[in-house]
Amino acid sequence: MQVTAFLNYLTLEKKYSSHTILAYKNDLNSFLDFIEDEFSSQNSKQVNYSMIRSWIITLVDKNLNNKSINRKIASLKAYYKFLLKTNQITENPLAKHKSLKVGKTLQVPFSEKEIAKVISNFEDLEGFENIRNKAIVELFYATGMRKSELISLKITDIDLQKQQVKILGKRNKERIVPLINTTVTTLKKYLQERLEIENLHSENFLFLTKNGVKLSQTLVYRIINNYFSNISTKEKKSPHILRHSFATHLLNEGADLNSIKELLGHSSLASTQVYTNNSIAELKKVYAKTHPRNKK
Repeated sequence: MQVTAFLNYLTLEKKYSSHTILAYKNDLNSFLDFIEDEFSSQNSKQVNYSMIRSWIITLVDKNLNNKSINRKIASLKAYYKFLLKTNQITENPLAKHKSLKVGKTLQVPFSEKEIAKVISNFEDLEGFENIRNKAIVELFYATGMRKSELISLKITDIDLQKQQVKILGKRNKERIVPLINTTVTTLKKYLQERLEIENLHSENFLFLTKNGVKLSQTLVYRIINNYFSNISTKEKKSPHILRHSFATHLLNEGADLNSIKELLGHSSLASTQVYTNNSIAELKKVYAKTHPRNKK
């Protein structure tokens, strides 16, 4: 009962996405199943830190990495903060918990040449899926939007005359992002193809399958991964790496962080600053080539 109230709180007050809500639900159910099996307890309000530590040890034994475990604990932390806030408990069992150490991994963006190569490979391809997939690749790179944001786009969110797209981001925060000419051209072609497969169940979502159904998270990931796997040797090939490439390339061309922050839909500048790592690497290359002392 408390879990249902907590999920309703995340949905109605925190305005979290359905994808995020599902992740919280799965994490909490996993923990509640554990304490029932191990401690014969069905009351989450009587949990102590010793029980939680036993769950963490079980997760480690299952070979989950520290990042995944920290995410599950974050769900639990949010849940117990909710119980504390609503006066259902008097003490948070996770109050003194410290997150497991996670090694920093640098997200390596695609190069401009790699992205150009993928897009050029579409040039001689026809058919609904090829044109749709090209539009998806171009839109990701032209706007830096998230995978969930692209999937949720409606036709009415695209204004080809003004060359802009309205994106509904996290916590229902809207932002307007401009579109470049080549992306507008590709979208026009896709919309013509889309007319042939649209059905009554599409709810006017911009991107559909050939059967007129809204795209899934898995399909969008697979589209990006498949096309870039043929071009790039980078370890990660996902929509998020395209978002990362968008921000990094803008920085390399002189865009300021505040502008990129608004384009990405970040709530704080700290979230945007992660992209400066690659920009600094590029800056070092330019510095090495152009500084007068290096030419002697």
